[in-house]
Amino acid sequence: MPKYILNPETLLYEETEEPKYLKYIRLAVAVLAAAGFVFLYFWLYTSVFHWDLPRTAVLKRRAAEWEARIEVLSNRLDLYDRTLTGIEQRDDQVYRSIYGLGEIPEAVKNSGLGGLNRYAELDRLGTNSSLRQTVRRLDFLTKRAYIQGKALDEVGLLARTAGDMLACVPSVPPLIPDHNKVHLSSGFGYRTDPVYGGGERHGGQDMAAATGTPVFATGDGVVIQAEFKSNGYGNQIVIDHGYGYQTRYAHLSVISVVSGMRIRRGEQIGNVGSTGKSTGPHLHYEVVYRGNRVNPMNYMDFNMSLDEYRSMISTRREESPVGKRTSTTELLRRSKKGNG
Repeated sequence: MPKYILNPETLLYEETEEPKYLKYIRLAVAVLAAAGFVFLYFWLYTSVFHWDLPRTAVLKRRAAEWEARIEVLSNRLDLYDRTLTGIEQRDDQVYRSIYGLGEIPEAVKNSGLGGLNRYAELDRLGTNSSLRQTVRRLDFLTKRAYIQGKALDEVGLLARTAGDMLACVPSVPPLIPDHNKVHLSSGFGYRTDPVYGGGERHGGQDMAAATGTPVFATGDGVVIQAEFKSNGYGNQIVIDHGYGYQTRYAHLSVISVVSGMRIRRGEQIGNVGSTGKSTGPHLHYEVVYRGNRVNPMNYMDFNMSLDEYRSMISTRREESPVGKRTSTTELLRRSKKGNG
């Protein structure tokens, strides 16, 4: 657009043209001013007020949501890991030992999944990435669960062909698991001798209870020892369950069986006492497998239902003719039957 200026000589407005470089100068100044304003805006936004840019804020919010999901998944994996570890331990120490199967090697349990550079896509996140670590844990748990499933299939197949073996293996507490009347005292392993002091290896599980509390057989078997003693184990019963298993019930006040008698799981065999080397009424209970004393707690669930336990006892009482004749006559009859 042309510009007009007043000519003082002619007193007329005359058209004049502005140099073109001035236009470019003004344009450059405007661009620089705009750039400076934008820079100042971002500097104040990010450096002074420490605000996130809208896009950055959205990405951070999404990242936080995913981190929270990964954290929840990680906590669940912790729970699954503990549960699976418990199943593995019970399988190795109880189920597989019952059937004479060897333990699954740790190297096999902890082996990863196959595949060359399986986590290549996650490596770019870094080895400490929570997502990468969670994916690896999930894979390892999947592999362990698969191996444990196969192991239990093996135990299950053997169990279906084992006949009466399950009935013979000691697998229930020898006392009614009423926590108000019975509590676990000295456990399996090394302890201080309660009478003489000093360290000793305790080969069983002690269960404190009132004198006279009924004691029950923990599996089917034959009584191979029923003796009255004033020292050591005191009055004790030893039952041979077959398949390499024996159980011992010591410090009894009453013995209700004789050697040679066939016993079924859930039948009463005696009563709690404090005979022999004892500092108070309790039952000393042992499980012996292939000549070695093992932890009895691996062969019973002390938190089993009281109704279930009492139902087992009731069933055995109905099946047993004890009570239909004198106890002495019944002991002699069953002793002769067992020997025959």
